Amino acid sequence: MSLILSLNAGSSSLKISLYRRADPVELILTSSITNISTPSAKFSFDATTEPAPGITNHADAFAHFLSRLASHSPPYPPAEIRYICHRVVHGGAFTTRTPIDASAYDRIAALSDLAPLHNGAALSVIKACIHRLPTAHSVAYFDSAFHASIPRHISTYAIDQDVAAQRGLKKYGFHGLSFSFILRATSTHLSLPASSLNLIVLHLGSGASACAISSGSSLDTSMGLTPLSGLPGATRSGTVDPSLIFHYTNTAGRMTHDPASAVALRVTRAEEILNRGAGWNALAGTTDFGRIVTVATRKREEGKEETEEGRRCKLAFDLFVDRVLDFVGAYHLKLGGEVDALVFAGGIGERSVELRRVVAQKIECLGYVRVDERRNGEVDGRKGVVFDIGVEGEHMNARRAKKILVCRTDEQVEMARSCALDDEFWGSESHQ
Repeated sequence: MSLILSLNAGSSSLKISLYRRADPVELILTSSITNISTPSAKFSFDATTEPAPGITNHADAFAHFLSRLASHSPPYPPAEIRYICHRVVHGGAFTTRTPIDASAYDRIAALSDLAPLHNGAALSVIKACIHRLPTAHSVAYFDSAFHASIPRHISTYAIDQDVAAQRGLKKYGFHGLSFSFILRATSTHLSLPASSLNLIVLHLGSGASACAISSGSSLDTSMGLTPLSGLPGATRSGTVDPSLIFHYTNTAGRMTHDPASAVALRVTRAEEILNRGAGWNALAGTTDFGRIVTVATRKREEGKEETEEGRRCKLAFDLFVDRVLDFVGAYHLKLGGEVDALVFAGGIGERSVELRRVVAQKIECLGYVRVDERRNGEVDGRKGVVFDIGVEGEHMNARRAKKILVCRTDEQVEMARSCALDDEFWGSESHQ
């Protein structure tokens, strides 16, 4: 039996999926560790969840997973894990999956200055895997690689190009594993080749980004040099005037430890403010977007003034919708109006009925199908991967119907699938 592990490391979390190599890959079990290094740390394995305050770093988290895996019934011996797929957010010049040797590890580590809140956790897990599973092959799958197709005039910043080239200062884009999964899943759903599809994809979660896909390749995306650019997130500002931070604080360049990370890393005060002290948490006082929607759309009792929480949540919701529309409108134009579908994904995109309704209503003027209220409201309770929430039969005769879809994205299965089908890894060995 050949097993594949897919690992997704956050600054204080670790998500793990174990697959059996097949076509398609077969999910065996999932596990996760959240709030690493805090008293509220929790360890989930298959269908059970338990407190895990003793897990203080990612190496401990991975060791805890392996010990539970060994005692699982039936057991899955570590020796049967052939490949470990690591989601690495920032790949810099890497444009494809890369087996991790000493040189690749050092190159990924050198990118930590561009993604201090993301790559550090992945490196910690990679090191733990090499130590704990020395016979398994670790492979990096980069979120930025999907966007290597972005044209130079779009990825270039209007700065000194010698400095830009020397320091790698350009738009990279992220959420690429998610966009790759969504492209493939949408292709299957529409029964159209991925290479023919024009899509506008919204990966909306605590981190959010948009992507314009032209003929199956990334044309543009909202994130840039780092994941901070573009749409706001739970604690992330999104795009702001670059000089704002210097008016916000006079200690923008001072180094500080990131308090929300389980990895020992240092970031500037500016990065800490814009990555951890902003977003809809700064506007509404909560990172729970579901709560924001509930409060923002709650009807006021007759004769009563709107509450302060209501005003703040409405501002956060309206601002987020506005920023989403900025990118949908721009990408619609970049695709020449020839769009097969607008696709919602990510935790918010998949669950927020109201956000989908409002955004879809705003873009009807561009020729997108109207949202069917019943279909839109039933997504969360349905089984499947891609769901059409448009009014059935509308715009059927149009050359491109401009559908509204929802996709349950899965970055871990995207890595495992890519690994399982990689002939360079398996040679003539058949799927087992």
